Amino acid sequence: MARPVWSGTLTFGLVSLPVQMFTATDSHTVHFHQLQRGTSDRVRNKRVNERTGDEVPLDEIVKGYDAGDEYVLIEPGELEDIAPGRSQAVEITGFVDLEQVEPVFFDKTYYLGPKGKEYAKIYALLEKALAEAGKAGIATFVMRNRQYLVAVKAEGGLLTLHTLHWADEIRDPRKEIGALPQDTEVTGRELKMAEQLIDTLSMEWNPEDFHDTFQEQVTKLIEAKRSGESVEKAEPPAKSTNVVDLMEALRASVDQAKSPKAGGEEKATASGAPVSRIKDAADKRRSGRTAAKSEGKGKAEDKRTKASSLDSLTKAELYRRATEAGVPGRSSMSREELVKALGGKRGRRGARAS
Repeated sequence: MARPVWSGTLTFGLVSLPVQMFTATDSHTVHFHQLQRGTSDRVRNKRVNERTGDEVPLDEIVKGYDAGDEYVLIEPGELEDIAPGRSQAVEITGFVDLEQVEPVFFDKTYYLGPKGKEYAKIYALLEKALAEAGKAGIATFVMRNRQYLVAVKAEGGLLTLHTLHWADEIRDPRKEIGALPQDTEVTGRELKMAEQLIDTLSMEWNPEDFHDTFQEQVTKLIEAKRSGESVEKAEPPAKSTNVVDLMEALRASVDQAKSPKAGGEEKATASGAPVSRIKDAADKRRSGRTAAKSEGKGKAEDKRTKASSLDSLTKAELYRRATEAGVPGRSSMSREELVKALGGKRGRRGARAS
């Protein structure tokens, strides 16, 4: 069982519910140590007195606010004194409809659990009431010398607490982005085609379909460097769509989304979600029929064996073929260079055979 990051009392009206707060998410980011180049020596950060250069123990460090002509020193206990009791209470001010809280306000998510079995009924009552009403409790509380604005929601049979940004922390996009379209007009044909593309690429929300492909590549890079192997480079980003070619790009996108894949392994989006998930969802809406997965696998095998053009292969497939053929410098080649190199390799093999 995980350890709570905070314990206190959730209050609404005259009702008090002792709760514990648990972290709801976990990071799978690959972490690196800092090393001095040419050695395996760790580089560490130290708390150093900038005047003397001496390292300062943690218990000798206090907070100081720069008031211009002097520093105002604040001891940890003084911050607790100005918020008596509030650091131990989540005070619900009122309840709002969930859709009223815009996504930009949400920050981190925590799970709330009752602090003991004797509080299970109060906990269940609040959870069911919030679920039935479709509302969230807006509250404030203090944790680690910082006050938070939060929304308490009912989700999947439990209470969750979402920290929110304060209103003055939300930047005005009109001031931050200087190139936002103001009176830009789009034609009816362009709008209809864009809506058709959105409809074709619509899918069911299934978070398990998405995974961190970049971290997977980082792990592969580490393993490859340990074994002295090379790793294929990612394809360059797509070129910006020219306004003149907008309709053609939209039309081609719709055709591509509707057509079956050109062969090779199942393709995936940059987020790791399989493209078939998007196509299957579109097929369900248009025809009400689900694709036969077993038949799809058989067709994929046939297409792999029948593919006669290197242009129909993905970069990953081209790289595998280049590895099998022993093409030198393949790890730094672009997709076009791999096609060209494999074409020449195939030609040389044919010449030797004849």
